[in-house]
Amino acid sequence: MRVCYSDRYAVPLPPSHPFPMPKYKMARDRLLAEGSITYWNLIEPPLASDEDILLVHTPDYWFRCARGQLTVQEIRRIGFPWSEGLVRRSRSSAQGTVIAARNALRDGVASNLAGGTHHAFPDHGEGYCVLNDIAIAARVLQRDKLAERIAVIDCDVHQGNGTAAIFQDDPDVFTFSMHGEKNFPARKELSRLDINLPNGVGDEEYLAILREHVPRILDGFKPDFVFYQAGVDPFERDRLGKLGLTIEGLRRRDEFVILNCRERGIPVVTTMGGGYAKDINDTVEAHCNTIRVALNYAR
Repeated sequence: MRVCYSDRYAVPLPPSHPFPMPKYKMARDRLLAEGSITYWNLIEPPLASDEDILLVHTPDYWFRCARGQLTVQEIRRIGFPWSEGLVRRSRSSAQGTVIAARNALRDGVASNLAGGTHHAFPDHGEGYCVLNDIAIAARVLQRDKLAERIAVIDCDVHQGNGTAAIFQDDPDVFTFSMHGEKNFPARKELSRLDINLPNGVGDEEYLAILREHVPRILDGFKPDFVFYQAGVDPFERDRLGKLGLTIEGLRRRDEFVILNCRERGIPVVTTMGGGYAKDINDTVEAHCNTIRVALNYAR
């Protein structure tokens, strides 16, 4: 199985910034150190092309973003200070998901050690998301006739509002978001299927809901490709999560989604999504578990 990673995924942030930018390199280093992956597994993605980005994002937004011409309000909405490094990070992360999608078609499973930036809309970014990598990769697969029916299974604790809005009128993309009801974003978009969870939901209740809906989506919609947004912020000690999943519960979640895709012969890409645990090592361990599980199901 191939895993996309680049040092460009991380950019410097002010010391007080809440986003755990070191998690990308920490996850890669932990997986290498324990032998779960080797450097052979790793692919460094180049920057996504303007052509691919514009399959999803408006020219006005993207070119102003690339040139550093966003307004103060737009930058504040994204949540990161603008820099050329932020643009490179966003383009590289988006291309990582595109490359992972192509590799999943060959290997059954592939991963991006970043991505899952599901709050980005065509005409703006928000919630630490500049470009919607899953939407870009899905549109690339559609354009290149590599997949017709695509499902997005989004298990981040925050609704995939940008992804839902992008595909709202596309009957060939099924968006599923299972998220905290009383969490960001305050205004939810309409996914094909939204599961709004109350605060405090733990492992068994969460997994029971997942078992009810994921097989039904895969058997009813019959996608020929799945993007799995494997955010780990449902973790019980996540600073932004408000749910009660354990590290083991998150691992079981990942295994259930990936196994169900692979049992049906559906290629699946995992992306990292959010994770803001009080101890960054918990976030890193949960993200590493997603990759460990995925490795078990590659051809």
